[in-house]
Amino acid sequence: MSDPAAHQAAERAARESYGRLLAILSARTHDIAASEDALSDAFARALERWPVDGIPDKPDAWLLSVARHRKLDAWRHTRVQDKATQTLLLLAGEADQADAEGATVPDERLRLLFVCAHPAIDAPARAPLMLQTVLGLDAARMAGAFLTAPSTLGQRLVRAKARIRAAGIPFEYPQPRDLPQRLQDVLDGIYAAYGTGWEDVDGADALPRGLTAEAIDLGRILCHLMPDEPEPLGLLALMLFCESRTAARRSDTGAYVPLDQQDITRWNHELLAQAEHHLRQASTMGALGAYQLEAAIQSAHCERRAGAPVPPETLVALYNGLLALRPSIGAQVSRACALANARGPDVGLQALDAIPADEVTNYQPFWAARAHLLAAGGVRAAARQAYDRAIGLSANAAVRSYLGAMAQRL
Repeated sequence: MSDPAAHQAAERAARESYGRLLAILSARTHDIAASEDALSDAFARALERWPVDGIPDKPDAWLLSVARHRKLDAWRHTRVQDKATQTLLLLAGEADQADAEGATVPDERLRLLFVCAHPAIDAPARAPLMLQTVLGLDAARMAGAFLTAPSTLGQRLVRAKARIRAAGIPFEYPQPRDLPQRLQDVLDGIYAAYGTGWEDVDGADALPRGLTAEAIDLGRILCHLMPDEPEPLGLLALMLFCESRTAARRSDTGAYVPLDQQDITRWNHELLAQAEHHLRQASTMGALGAYQLEAAIQSAHCERRAGAPVPPETLVALYNGLLALRPSIGAQVSRACALANARGPDVGLQALDAIPADEVTNYQPFWAARAHLLAAGGVRAAARQAYDRAIGLSANAAVRSYLGAMAQRL
């Protein structure tokens, strides 16, 4: 039986509650993989039963109860009776009673993010593990964001989950002495989630489209949890600056519109005000971080709405500071563009050429920037080749169309 309302309810629960449910299921056993399997079974069961029985009043609680009992059935079948199992058996009864009394499912996403940031887990696996466990993304969807083959990323995730269970990594917030390292990884995971949702990928499913809102929500919760830490405020400001321009990224016909050509009347000025507030608040705490600098760069890009654009050399200085704190390929490419605006395309091209070639072979922003600067310098043949490379590496039809139009103008 097909019931669109039931399917929509299941999709909404997956989009809004996957991370919370997985965190609760994993918290006592430390077995994320088994919890994922149980939750997957629960969603499959929902698609079978909700069209027949109706959508439950509390879909999250229904899914949690079914997943929890699937885990218990699996343990009984394998006759695994460790301490964690016995604890879960007791909690299952208590939780079912609480569900019956109308309790809501608590938000445990941040706790799970800190688990994924544990130093016992390999550093390259931490942010992808956060995106998979808290947001439900698969390796294929995430691979491009981490410049890694899906198979390689999948293997990292499997090893990371096994490590959590084998090492008995506690599902708790870190001690103050452990906070700096763990917090940086959590911030990176949240920003990776935002970036994954921000990118329009042809053929992508509906789930990632709500990632930007969820990442911002996590950012707000983290700021509330750690009010004396400036970098969560910097990250929240950065995401809000970007989010404020969402409506201006496409024309009425769906065409891609670059930042410097966007209609500022389509920007969300309430979100811009929030972003500026959080950035100013972070700046009073006396500890400059990379996310604060990135937010400051976005603030500078948005200043033209006040009729007072930031001098180009100021942007160069901000990128220099960002690279000093946290070098990255993206920041190097952006700095080259800032240099070109301040000192001419030849200077920008020199900065691009200074980046190791093997690090930008498949990095689309590098080739788009190179094509633009070559065209600005009148090197048309090389610019066309760079545009072709950028088009081939772009996952979005609107961006490909924009780059193709730029190439045709040559």
